[in-house]
Amino acid sequence: MNAVITGASRGIGKEVARIFALHGYDLYLCSQNEESLLKTIEELEMLYPNISINGQALDLGKKQNAQLFAEWLLNQAGAVDVLVNNVGTFIQGNVSDEPDGALEKMLEVNLYSAYHTTRALLPRMIAAEQGHIFNICSIASLAAYPGGGAYSISKYALLGFTKNLRQEMKFHGIKVTAVIPGAVYTDSWKGSGVPHERIMEAQDIAKLIYNATQLSPQAVVEEIVVRPQMGDL
Repeated sequence: MNAVITGASRGIGKEVARIFALHGYDLYLCSQNEESLLKTIEELEMLYPNISINGQALDLGKKQNAQLFAEWLLNQAGAVDVLVNNVGTFIQGNVSDEPDGALEKMLEVNLYSAYHTTRALLPRMIAAEQGHIFNICSIASLAAYPGGGAYSISKYALLGFTKNLRQEMKFHGIKVTAVIPGAVYTDSWKGSGVPHERIMEAQDIAKLIYNATQLSPQAVVEEIVVRPQMGDL
């Protein structure tokens, strides 16, 4: 079994890679930062020596890079059992005052990366009539909030893409799940002053994703909405 995870060198992506490695999946990872990716691969190889772990350092926000990653992946792995589109970025600001180019950047990273990577892999998945695609959305996909601006717009778009993909792929035996988490303790929260215990753990999201793959072929979790116990920040 193969698991493909983007944005895999830290945070949610790294924990997703870890849980699928724990359960014997071969891993195909992607991250923009080559140093962090190689460090993650080395760490996982030490913990799980009986699986194969491969990676590519690419900026998937660029269409040609997403297509290169997919081409490399299909040559290496052949089949895609699980695809987790986790690449994401955040730029603080409201529509009225955020930096020029914020929308373009976040659409590239938060939406286009998932769109182009998935499209390039779909022919192989459709031919196999199986697979499970997870798109890491956000609570910002459901409701606007102060300072969300273009980030929220991009995450709304990612959820829309996921809903369309779900409708198309159900006829091909491919499951599609939108993962919609609230605040998760990753690097972006370090130094924020918010207590660690107030925010969810990245491994919480990883566990939910893995468990969603364990259902019968006739069942799919369409959306996973998960928030901190004390509510959104």
